[in-house]
Amino acid sequence: MLRAGAAGIIGTIFGGKSANATGLFSGLMGDSASAAEANAPRLATLGDYLWLTPTKLGGGAQVQDLATGKTMAWIEYWNYGDSCPIAHHLAAFPSADPRKGFEFVNSTQGAQNVLIYGIPTQIREHGMLDPLWGQGNQIYRVGFDGQQMNLLENVAETTGIGLGVHTVIFPDASGFTVADGQKDVVAFFNRATGNQKTTVIDAFRFDWRGNEPDGVLEDNWFKGGTVRVSRLLKAPDTGLYDYRGVKGNKLDWEMVPMGEYLAYSGQLPGDSVKTLTGADNCVHHPIHPLSLVTLRMFAVGVVIDRTTMEPVACISSPDGTTKESIPVKKIADGIWDIKLDNVVSSGHECGFGPHGKWFTMTNNTRQNSMGVFDCADRDPRNWKRVTEFKDSHWVGSTPSPFHITYSMDGSKMFVSELHRKPAKSAIVVVDTNTWTTIKRFENVGVDLQTMHVTYDGKYVLAIFSGFQRLEGGTFIFTQDTLEPVGYIPNFGGHHDCVIVPRNNEELIHSRCTTV
Repeated sequence: MLRAGAAGIIGTIFGGKSANATGLFSGLMGDSASAAEANAPRLATLGDYLWLTPTKLGGGAQVQDLATGKTMAWIEYWNYGDSCPIAHHLAAFPSADPRKGFEFVNSTQGAQNVLIYGIPTQIREHGMLDPLWGQGNQIYRVGFDGQQMNLLENVAETTGIGLGVHTVIFPDASGFTVADGQKDVVAFFNRATGNQKTTVIDAFRFDWRGNEPDGVLEDNWFKGGTVRVSRLLKAPDTGLYDYRGVKGNKLDWEMVPMGEYLAYSGQLPGDSVKTLTGADNCVHHPIHPLSLVTLRMFAVGVVIDRTTMEPVACISSPDGTTKESIPVKKIADGIWDIKLDNVVSSGHECGFGPHGKWFTMTNNTRQNSMGVFDCADRDPRNWKRVTEFKDSHWVGSTPSPFHITYSMDGSKMFVSELHRKPAKSAIVVVDTNTWTTIKRFENVGVDLQTMHVTYDGKYVLAIFSGFQRLEGGTFIFTQDTLEPVGYIPNFGGHHDCVIVPRNNEELIHSRCTTV
């Protein structure tokens, strides 16, 4: 483990004992412990957990044992015929004993998304993005059997719905959602296990009709308009939906984090840019059967009641919006309209607190703040924006709040603060009683992504991907005392992270309520 030095987060891997990280690597260099200590089996202070991470451009996923530091298993999707797998977000289902086996779902991007990182690749010229297997938007269900990872199902092939962004599991572990901001499609799936096949509960598309579609492109969004929510239908003859591969893409490549301005400034090509809403995540309330879909272009959340599978409410996060609770009007069976009088800012990541008392969403590009909502009521039409959190460093368009997670007791919110490449990202620790900054970790790593708290409430693990080709790894600090512990290596440009939950109570703190 790395010890945090007085001059910053520095140290040497496999160093001697420290007050924060004894056990795992002590004695391995020969001068920090006796030979008996070095040879004796022990568990790390990180706990008896499995650390599951996707490798983004590496095209797969791996699971690390946090008790030994060993990589237990890995999978690469190109081995199964996917010529351009961009392993994006994942979520693991609970397992009573993850070391003996668990299952997870990993969405993948593909097609022209590989071109946005400045790599002088010939993958398109070589024909590897076509036909279907280079287009991405696969949803892989993978099983770990205690020894190796096995591909159990491609949910996109099974159902006809191919989506490539956020994957989030229901709080009762009975299913999951996958969203895709390039297609503006969100799908709800029933859980399958083993050799079973996944089925679709329901699926929705979100389309924008701006009040000013023919003027300056920016006015198409910021002068208001209407969000049309449509239930998708499967073909009666095949029982499949028609959204595999790039079918349905509005954009040729995804909006990068805080990249909504690329759409409204005309820098993102695509077949239907003006109808873009950016529906790329769907998180779940930990108590009520409610799911919230973020529409990035407007920083609003559309709440879907899972008991009726209908959108019932819409909340707006930025300060200055004319309405914080916006009516959802049912137009016909399977069609709803949401009228936005004005659009103040775009938004991105969001999440519910573990006790279901509040919800937060990032407001990016124009405000760089976070709206905080009281979401305890079962009826989301009664949710109210109670305050706005804004760190003093969030001035201008960047740095920006990005992914969020909460401490196990909900008293702290951890926010990754994204800086422009190649600058290193920071972590902001927020007191959720006062909604003020209580700690900042500076210069953590390039392109800091999601975070996860160990289920015993001792440590927070934050993964950074280096925008795929720079530095990468996992930074660790203590949850309560907020002391930096150090780094462990991760390889492959990781974009997400999950500690495999052992039950539904732990699942609430996993990839379930936050993104």
